[in-house]
Amino acid sequence: MNYYALLYDVVNDYVVRRAEFRDEHLRLANEANKRGELLLGGAFTDPADRTLLVFHVNDKSSIEEFVKHDPYVINGLVKRWEIRHWNVVIGSAQQ
Repeated sequence: MNYYALLYDVVNDYVVRRAEFRDEHLRLANEANKRGELLLGGAFTDPADRTLLVFHVNDKSSIEEFVKHDPYVINGLVKRWEIRHWNVVIGSAQQ
């Protein structure tokens, strides 16, 4: 299993616009969490310009599938997204 960071660069009015799509986004995220794939997720603040979701999966294909179905991406709240392999050197996963 590998760790990956999913980074979203979001639009300027993301905080306001996300309300309409938030329930569906959280449903998708909670499902991934229950499967043990999504460990942590949330938005940065001051400024609210990016989000970070940390996955623990075999490969990035399941993350790409998450992005494909995420209403934030589908509805244009995400300007750009990136999946980065993350080498964890300190700490341990609670799996």
